[in-house]
Amino acid sequence: MKTLKNRKSAATLACVFFLSAIGLTSCLKDNNRYVVNPTALLMVIQASPDAPSESIFLKPNQVNQSAFNYGDHLGYFNAYTGGRLVQLFGYGSSTLIASDSIHLANNNAYSLFLANTYTKPDFVLLTDTITRPASGKATIRFVNVSAGSVNVDLVTNSTALVSNEPYKGASVFTPVAGGSQYSFEVRATGTTTVLASLDSINIRNGAVYTIWYHGSTTGTSPKLSADIIANAYY
Repeated sequence: MKTLKNRKSAATLACVFFLSAIGLTSCLKDNNRYVVNPTALLMVIQASPDAPSESIFLKPNQVNQSAFNYGDHLGYFNAYTGGRLVQLFGYGSSTLIASDSIHLANNNAYSLFLANTYTKPDFVLLTDTITRPASGKATIRFVNVSAGSVNVDLVTNSTALVSNEPYKGASVFTPVAGGSQYSFEVRATGTTTVLASLDSINIRNGAVYTIWYHGSTTGTSPKLSADIIANAYY
């Protein structure tokens, strides 16, 4: 499995791994036997616009080594399954900012979006149903994590790829032609009002992507924007 470091760019294709090479298990030696512990894959994305630099714990383990800031994400990592407590601390501090419980199932992949304000955080856990796209295709999922946002459409080439997605809403992974360059617009549902855009994005054959819409809806910084992550390619 190959995972790339965090990158904060709309055109950056991060969190890349080969699903065919994934082994979702962790082994411990016990009296000359190897005990296989069930694990899942988890990605974490910081979509809280006013969040300070944070340390993330999947109790009892710290997940990140460097400061985790708005717009950053952590690529897929192995996590033990069952009920897990996610804790957010100020980076380099013992001050607890927020926490929430999530449940991870064996051999599943997940994306955890940290959304809304850091004083009223929303933990948005999505199951990533990542399968190999058909020949000549890629798949794209759209996620709206802009708190207070109107419902939005994801439009490409004047065609709505995803329609009427509310805050905390996520589409299925939708097939598109691979090996092509796309420009995407996030529009207020049913209008031509463009709220955010991604220009000249190369979509690979056999790749699986997430486009996520985020930012402040109050007119203050950070502005509304969209980013793309490559969850996987084959």
